[in-house]
Amino acid sequence: MFRKEKSEQNENILCLKGIRKFWIMLTIFKFLFMYYGNIKKNDIANGKGVRVTLFVSGCTNHCKNCFQPETWNFDYGKPYTKETEDEVIDALKPSHISGLTLLGGEPFEPENQRELVKLLRRVREELPEKNIWSFTGFVLDQDLLDGGRKHCEVTDEMLSLLDVLVDGPFKEEEKDITLAFRGSRNQRLIDMKKSLKEQEVIELEV
Repeated sequence: MFRKEKSEQNENILCLKGIRKFWIMLTIFKFLFMYYGNIKKNDIANGKGVRVTLFVSGCTNHCKNCFQPETWNFDYGKPYTKETEDEVIDALKPSHISGLTLLGGEPFEPENQRELVKLLRRVREELPEKNIWSFTGFVLDQDLLDGGRKHCEVTDEMLSLLDVLVDGPFKEEEKDITLAFRGSRNQRLIDMKKSLKEQEVIELEV
């Protein structure tokens, strides 16, 4: 009887160790990948022209009345892999596609920046005729430049690869449905090429 109880105890311990190992591996797996919620391949709402829009997962802004709060979760949707990157590049190739838009979630969460900068490099190298837009709930000159809370080792490069940055959190009290490509009046359409050249925020005229 004693041996049987001891054997059952050992089995329980092994089972618990197996479960613990599974959750550790799952956690590691999650950190190995950026996740994304959707790829829109003929998007006309999030930038000029017909665009390919990648919706990444993970956002710490948590804006009130966000239009897709499910994307706040960093492991929402599917893992972003090399195959996903290739899918985005292929979707950009048709001549009627104007460019790429990054949305979220939040593209400028540092863990997302480190993956997205690789995609932007490929777009610039393989499809230089396409333009690149990104939306962010962070503020360029407060959060993303050197010393900002979301500035990391790839932020400067990522910003340099953009044509347009739509910055600022969505604010319900400043909501304005007449604005182009923005939800609230505090948000800005920034011409990144001119802004980086002049070292000041220059907004895009639309």
